[in-house]
Amino acid sequence: MTKSPFNPYLVLAVAVVLPGVGQVLNRQPVRGLIFVFFIVLLGGFTLKTAAPDVSVVGKFAGGLFVWAMAIHDAYKTARIRHTIWRYNAPQP
Repeated sequence: MTKSPFNPYLVLAVAVVLPGVGQVLNRQPVRGLIFVFFIVLLGGFTLKTAAPDVSVVGKFAGGLFVWAMAIHDAYKTARIRHTIWRYNAPQP
């Protein structure tokens, strides 16, 4: 019997708080590291290239965008894995 995947809502909550960890919970640690790398890279890029009068959100817009994509990716993957596991689980 295979181990049940994490609840998709738990993965969503963790991904919102800690970038890349949602992918780790989905057993995709390299994908999580890639997301974290690009969050830092694009966050730093927009921080250095943004105009001085831009808000904090604007200064980190590149990193926040990638973080949002990582959240969506982690949740979507968790939902798919959980649904497949539930469908293939033996019925009592």
